[in-house]
Amino acid sequence: MPLKKSGVLAILGIILLALVITLLFLPHALPEIAEGDVVHVLTRLFGLYGFLFLSIATLTTPFLREVIQAFGKPFLKIHHAFAAFGIVFITLHPIFNAIDRFSLSVFLPSFDSWESFWMLAGRPAFIILYIAVAAALLRRTAPKYWRFFHALTYIVLFFGIVHANLIGEDFENIGIMLIFDALFLSSLASFTYKRYKNYQLKRKQTHTSLSNPTTNQPPPTLPSKKTPTPKTIDLLYKGGYSQKPQKYELC
Repeated sequence: MPLKKSGVLAILGIILLALVITLLFLPHALPEIAEGDVVHVLTRLFGLYGFLFLSIATLTTPFLREVIQAFGKPFLKIHHAFAAFGIVFITLHPIFNAIDRFSLSVFLPSFDSWESFWMLAGRPAFIILYIAVAAALLRRTAPKYWRFFHALTYIVLFFGIVHANLIGEDFENIGIMLIFDALFLSSLASFTYKRYKNYQLKRKQTHTSLSNPTTNQPPPTLPSKKTPTPKTIDLLYKGGYSQKPQKYELC
């Protein structure tokens, strides 16, 4: 399917948001660049971009059908594209921080005090992120458990936003702080909405099963806008209803 107008608008909106963040970032960064502190500047910028794209990846999860219709691609391709950008930038953030400080301690969580742990919460967030990534890669191997570990992405965002609000230099800019706090709250809202949709689906399945006691199976239905098919939503067609759908279970 071709890229729809809504998909183009979504891409333009993301680009615009990234540009706004960059423009808000530059006034504080340019003097440091002039002084030759480029690595420190890139460390901060990678952290911002990483959180941005990881948040966008989580925001897509409740809207499988809408994402497919907007972008004309399987949901996983779009979701994984945003996630990949987020993972790359978030990975570069501590790497450049380690280069800037000439220390590998930036990868180790701090347990010196409660306050220290949360100020440096980006460190455990980095470890948890790769646990969530590994869970996604092993979803076929451990179908019963991978969703729980993959959902740790939301813990990553929580740790990240706390870390940024406590010691993030760029969060001294009220515009950047508001944008990223709003992104985190939106991610929480998407998580809640996704769980609510799953609850509604299970409730409807139970009701349908009770209304068909002889077969104990719901009657076959085509996907509709209001009622997705059970969990394995036939979304990843790679071309439409005429082809066999791929099944994918979301966390």
